[in-house]
Amino acid sequence: MSQWFYAEGNRERRGPLPSENIVELHRSGRIDADTLLWRDGAGDWRPLRDFAAELGIAPPAAADTDAPASVAPLPPPLQQVPRYPAAAAPPKQGLSGCAIAAIIGAIVAVIGLAILAILAAIALPAYKDYQQRARASMVYTQLQPLSSDIAGFAAANERCPVNGEDGFGSPESYASGNLGSVRVGRFEDGHCGLEAQFNSPHEPALHGKTLWLDYDMRAATWECSSDVDDKYLPANCRG
Repeated sequence: MSQWFYAEGNRERRGPLPSENIVELHRSGRIDADTLLWRDGAGDWRPLRDFAAELGIAPPAAADTDAPASVAPLPPPLQQVPRYPAAAAPPKQGLSGCAIAAIIGAIVAVIGLAILAILAAIALPAYKDYQQRARASMVYTQLQPLSSDIAGFAAANERCPVNGEDGFGSPESYASGNLGSVRVGRFEDGHCGLEAQFNSPHEPALHGKTLWLDYDMRAATWECSSDVDDKYLPANCRG
């Protein structure tokens, strides 16, 4: 049986997948007639419409408009750190005690604000990292019940389940919180597993990234991997 690859957004390769998974992706709208496909012996990457007959899909009509280009998220604004004030001029001879106290108090206040700004500049990125680690761990936890269902199906049927089978919804049906979609199927090495995509528009380190859970049926063990930076991932998912 042919193993297929497709180009997500015609940029990132996904697969391999059996023919029925490609058909399911097309039916669910995840891929369309212009999505690039490849299989062994096919030569160059070609749009799905060229393989419609082979896959048993009705020949799709050509799209009459190009898909809009994705827009990369803007970087966060630079933090404004107050500068230290210029050194205060020495008090003039005869300046009253109250005036001297006011000048000293103003200098202390400005220095204190500068110190607070520096501490905030250190603390805010650390807190941001903590938030992204928490979101990645939450997605990993959300996937645990589904991974148990995959292992149970594989043990009972001696094959991998796919989206749309009894007990397994479409990729988009698993969307919740920071989890955008989950594809269930078989990996290139023959292992069962799932491919989860993060949906965190306000977290550039996570949004659009992928987490894979690979299940070895013979050893009954799971392996976690991701294209997210290791510092945001649970310990057992780090490369």
